[in-house]
Amino acid sequence: MSPWRLLLTRPEEDCAALAQTLADAGIASASLPLLVIEAIAPAPEQLQRLRAIAEAHAIIVVSKPAARLLLEQLAQAGVTPPFAGWFTVGEATARILQERRLQVAFPAVGDNSEALLALPALREAIAVSAPRVLIVRGVGGRELLAERLAEQGASVDYLELYRRCLPHYPATTLAQRIDGERLNGLVVSSGQGLEHLQRLAGADWPRFSRLPLFVPSPRVAEQARALGAKDIVDCRGASAAALLAAVQRTAAPAP
Repeated sequence: MSPWRLLLTRPEEDCAALAQTLADAGIASASLPLLVIEAIAPAPEQLQRLRAIAEAHAIIVVSKPAARLLLEQLAQAGVTPPFAGWFTVGEATARILQERRLQVAFPAVGDNSEALLALPALREAIAVSAPRVLIVRGVGGRELLAERLAEQGASVDYLELYRRCLPHYPATTLAQRIDGERLNGLVVSSGQGLEHLQRLAGADWPRFSRLPLFVPSPRVAEQARALGAKDIVDCRGASAAALLAAVQRTAAPAP
């Protein structure tokens, strides 16, 4: 049995799947979802982009909630999604689209924006005259994809279908969970999840910031350092496999 006892903070459904993956590898965990997905109705401009989705040379779907909500919105609008031109950051998001028999490309290694930008299929998709890219995501978020694609001459639009909110918890919830279950590691899957973790920690953050913190990317690692985290482990991806590999190659702190 692994000495690790991790706090998982992804949305509830993802926490459950991740906890099972860890348990199968002998790693204990406790779940405290710090992100809840709140769907939003598309504004007229967004609805126009939804209806014109087939005009995009590349459709980039950044998350599983984005994929699910996009398919729902397309069905409600009576729009048939194009067969090709789909891209995702990771395999889990791709599978949701592939279930609708859509052709999806995603990086084989490194489920992050940088890996997607290096994907030959994406470069080929925008190697046309006046390429148009549609990024499907939640409200706000990282702008790297749009910036890099614009540098390559693409016109980039966003279709924002949800907000990520911090669930309401009593102020002592995080401390009670970490101390009560003797957790010795924290896991976040995004920069916003990290922000919510710090916000919920409140005055206890200086203490919890000394625990090993597993993050999905160098960008979130940099954000964690700026917030005062002392022991950061970059999982080099947001997938369950990436987290499992990082946990297995990292020594747990002494009891």
